[in-house]
Amino acid sequence: MTERIGVFGGTFDPPHVGHLVTAVNVRHALGLDRVLLVVANDPWQKSIARGVSSAADRLAMVEAAVGTVEGLEVSDLEILRGGTSYSADTLAALRSSGADRELFLVLGSDAVGTLSTWGRIDEVRALARIVVVARPGAPVDRPPPGWSWDRVESPRLEVSSTDLRARVSDGRPLDYLLTPPVIDCIRSRHLYEQES
Repeated sequence: MTERIGVFGGTFDPPHVGHLVTAVNVRHALGLDRVLLVVANDPWQKSIARGVSSAADRLAMVEAAVGTVEGLEVSDLEILRGGTSYSADTLAALRSSGADRELFLVLGSDAVGTLSTWGRIDEVRALARIVVVARPGAPVDRPPPGWSWDRVESPRLEVSSTDLRARVSDGRPLDYLLTPPVIDCIRSRHLYEQES
């Protein structure tokens, strides 16, 4: 029997409630067996623009965020592989495991326009179906021709990791933006304290 797996990659610096809402809604809408939150080792499109927390810290926060949420799992596949993180490598590794799997690559509607900047995009297109996540009723850009894709509507929470890092630095409240275990993880690891 084919396993249907959502692949939701990201920097997750930090993982917030918007990430969790997206993952559970995609799983439900498409009847996926599970959604993997894949923590990027070196998210090359972000690490050049700003410093990124260590992979170990980001993995710990995602583990804290996911906790026991049914159908969500944390993946350290990209961290274990090391080096720069590319979706093509991750999808190929998930396909080559020997299991019969159908892969669904989860993207925010804003990421569809950046597909042309991705490395080895033809491999990504061959390995996975794209899931474009959009707020209910909002228009979305269609992926370029040749992509298999689905649209999933999910409430869009106006939460940004950039703002959350600034909130930690400034001592502003994090309640209801991050899960309590993620807040505890940030505090115990002293993350984002010197950012502004």
